[in-house]
Amino acid sequence: MTSSPSSTHLDRLAPETAMGTVTLLVADLDAMTAYYRDAVTLQVLSAEGDRVVLGRGATPIVTLQHSPGLKHASPHAAGLFHTAVLFDSREALAAAVYRVAQQYPGSFTGSSDHLVSNAFYFDDPEGNGVELYWDRARTEWSWTHGQVEMATIFLDPNRFLRENLTEQALAVPAFGDAVLGHVHLSVGDVASAREFYVDRLGFDATASLGDQALFVSAGGYHHHMAMNTWRSRGAGVRTPALGLGRVDIVVPDSDDLGEVGERMRHFGVATRDDGRMLVFEDPWANSIRITTAA
Repeated sequence: MTSSPSSTHLDRLAPETAMGTVTLLVADLDAMTAYYRDAVTLQVLSAEGDRVVLGRGATPIVTLQHSPGLKHASPHAAGLFHTAVLFDSREALAAAVYRVAQQYPGSFTGSSDHLVSNAFYFDDPEGNGVELYWDRARTEWSWTHGQVEMATIFLDPNRFLRENLTEQALAVPAFGDAVLGHVHLSVGDVASAREFYVDRLGFDATASLGDQALFVSAGGYHHHMAMNTWRSRGAGVRTPALGLGRVDIVVPDSDDLGEVGERMRHFGVATRDDGRMLVFEDPWANSIRITTAA
């Protein structure tokens, strides 16, 4: 076993880098707000006009942008595979899983023990993938040659609820804490994803499944982002559609933001930079915005 990868060079994202929020372009703002508020157990942080921001405490996780003029993309197009909400305890995860299962019983798509985490998968009312998960302590993760050991082991959802669902958690509409843990994308090919997200943006590659999937992170997390071709192999540049609007990534300060900007310009990536944020697109026109925590 070896230690997790570190980000110490100027061509890497800062170790403290974290995910910000995922923006979803939605057809039915009320229905989608109800899903993420009442089932996923996020709180409405702001609601202005055609835009609703949900999260926990002061931390945004999902932004819903009403876009009724757009249509659904092909299931084989590039875009969002799932948004992954990370809960701080098994009890908080169990409460959210229970509410989604009760209120949207046909939306469950699977559950797995990934060694580093316990995860439950659903589709929201407009077909966007949603993962609800809890991490094991980092001291329990196994790393070999810079790669984290992950697996897909069946996790019995009923047993998980029996062992972890508590009356206290069910009594509180938003029990525990939660953040955007990672974002998983559907892409056309893994080689281009690696070139963009690792070689250019500066994530570390933490796991891969040949030409099927790539997992990347900063600071030794198991993954902040992932890209797969399971249903989108060969997909080209996206056209405007419902679903993924933007992925936000948060770096520690303006120096880190400047380093990302310099790298992207060096590689010829078209970037909008106002000194406070960077906005650019990956090879499939998935919009990425980098902001600072400070």
